[in-house]
Amino acid sequence: QVQLVESGGGLVQAGGSLRLSCAASGRTFSNYAMGWFRQAPGKGREFVARISASGLSTRYADSVKGRFTISRDNARNTVYLQMNSLKPEDTAVYYCAAGASIYYLEVGQPDYWGQGTQVTVSS
Repeated sequence: QVQLVESGGGLVQAGGSLRLSCAASGRTFSNYAMGWFRQAPGKGREFVARISASGLSTRYADSVKGRFTISRDNARNTVYLQMNSLKPEDTAVYYCAAGASIYYLEVGQPDYWGQGTQVTVSS
């Protein structure tokens, strides 16, 4: 089992920045690709970004490319999502996810989910 706990969400004005963290415990963190997803009110959960187990490969949704950066610290068992130039449409609950398979992680079928952290961007 892997337990994932997100933190860092909050209320920010448009154009501002936030950094989300996801702390993992349990099985070997460095064996898992990690990702971030989000779910806005009344919408389905969508892929935001992912990083490979080694940290050498990243991928982003087109809607956040150039504004968000995913990174990981395997020594601290933590994955981060730096969010810059935030827009009101980024408002959502953000979920951390861990997957042994990058493919299944990206399509929203990871092995583990966190509980989520709320991000609200005001205009």
